[in-house]
Amino acid sequence: MALCLAQDADADALLDRDPLALLIGMLLDQQFPMERAFAGPGLIARRLGVTELDARELATYDPEALVQIFRGPPAVHRYPGSMAGRVQALAAAIVERYDGDASRIWSDVDDGRELFSRLSALPGFGTQKAQIFTALLGKQRGITPAGWREAAGGYGEEGVHRSVADVVDAASLVQVREYKQAKKAAAKAGG
Repeated sequence: MALCLAQDADADALLDRDPLALLIGMLLDQQFPMERAFAGPGLIARRLGVTELDARELATYDPEALVQIFRGPPAVHRYPGSMAGRVQALAAAIVERYDGDASRIWSDVDDGRELFSRLSALPGFGTQKAQIFTALLGKQRGITPAGWREAAGGYGEEGVHRSVADVVDAASLVQVREYKQAKKAAAKAGG
């Protein structure tokens, strides 16, 4: 299944073929529209003049120059300075722990708990982000080690529209947005 997270053919094609780009998109999916966050790796690649992102290059890139790449226009994220730093920290962790190959995070895991543990240990990936990415890998990338749904929590459930893991087209993006708006309204009404 081809990814449809950025809602842009070129940006989604990069996410499809480049595991690091997909991880960076997930990292950027914070206080920013989801499809713009997942389009971010495409902007970064274009500005670097590459067709795929390289963890070693990003980890060692001049930090100020990377911030300028993030500033755009258009900006890669609404917080270009802090997100450039987070992407650089993520890239450095992938170089240090996985020899620069983001797919190694999930390629040899024994079970869903290990996958979740590896993801949640990455800079910028807390519990919720690691659960959502575990669900995304299972639902849309075929990465389904034993117990992956449990490790993903509610995001791993079949037939729900709770997160980016459930976005497969424009209609499902609308359903995810509606779910999130309802959840925010319920939280606001309850307290």
